[in-house]
Amino acid sequence: MKKLYIIAGEASGDLHAANLMKAILEEDANVDFRYWGGDNMAEVVGKPVKHISDLAFMGFVEVVANLKTILGNIKFCKQDILKYKPDALVLVDYPGFNLRIAKWAKAQGIPVIYYISPQIWAWKQNRVHTIKKVVDKMLVILPFEKEFYAKFGMDVTFVGHPLLDAVEQFIARTDKVDLYAKHNLDERPVIALLPGSRKQEINTKLPIMLDSLSKFDEYQFVIAGAPAMPSTFYEPFLKHSENVRLIHGETYDLLSIATAALVTSGTATLETALFEVPEVVCYKGSSISYHIAKRLIKVDYISLVNLILQKEAVKELIQQECNAEQIEKELQLILPGQAKNEKLKKDYSELLKILGEGGASKKAAKEVLIQLTNK
Repeated sequence: MKKLYIIAGEASGDLHAANLMKAILEEDANVDFRYWGGDNMAEVVGKPVKHISDLAFMGFVEVVANLKTILGNIKFCKQDILKYKPDALVLVDYPGFNLRIAKWAKAQGIPVIYYISPQIWAWKQNRVHTIKKVVDKMLVILPFEKEFYAKFGMDVTFVGHPLLDAVEQFIARTDKVDLYAKHNLDERPVIALLPGSRKQEINTKLPIMLDSLSKFDEYQFVIAGAPAMPSTFYEPFLKHSENVRLIHGETYDLLSIATAALVTSGTATLETALFEVPEVVCYKGSSISYHIAKRLIKVDYISLVNLILQKEAVKELIQQECNAEQIEKELQLILPGQAKNEKLKKDYSELLKILGEGGASKKAAKEVLIQLTNK
């Protein structure tokens, strides 16, 4: 039996790694997994060694503040990998942690497969030289990433974006729930609030989102509770207004009925677009982290939608612009009947054409199995 050790450290990585595991088992049931991840991966096989709820730290200041925990996790991870003796290591995004493990694993003679490239094209481009040395196979999911790596003489495999598969699978389901009935929502249209999956970003952005909603009485607002966060965590936010509800762990169901959305930067911006929901992107971090990042980032946008389209299709409210007044203004502009609402729908169609066909998980699974065969 072949053995794979998989490390996913964030909610999006958990989703994509789970679909990769399913696809691998469909191709070859004789594969054993040990992994760091979340609830999606747990549904495929067993419990994680470490859960993503204990792993996600973002921002320069926040990483420094949690450095002891992070270094402890790295040490434990190395020991656990040696004990498990995998045939290969599959790393899913999560670069600050995974690139350290990749460098160490390469020195141990363990093949390293990287699925979902770190966003080194956005910042820290010098990391590409490390990746060339320590990664045996890189599988990328964004169309422009293959060209980026080629500039550095590195041949990578473009498998397509796994979110296409995840959304397609959801749409094809026959057991979708009626959220209006299940959660006793009233008849008003829904505006979804997606404040992120980490405590830190939720605590920063959700209060600002909530402060922007007072003039939208004709809508009801629903917070998408992150799977890794307990419902009790959101209770203080629900006291903000009687017009705000929480739906926990059912983000795709929520997006499928949403009229518009306020979304924190990250994978959720693309998920929202794939459901054709007009959105405003909100980002705010610590002042120090923001000013450091501003000097290092080499791209014009922070949302995947705009990065892929190479234009500002969705409005990005960053740092000081991420305030209640600006959010209210931009949200008004994307509601039904507004010109920007129609323009966004056309931009989303263009986005789908660029992303191409689905099947990313299946293609990635075949590439992983080829690496195991060649070992």
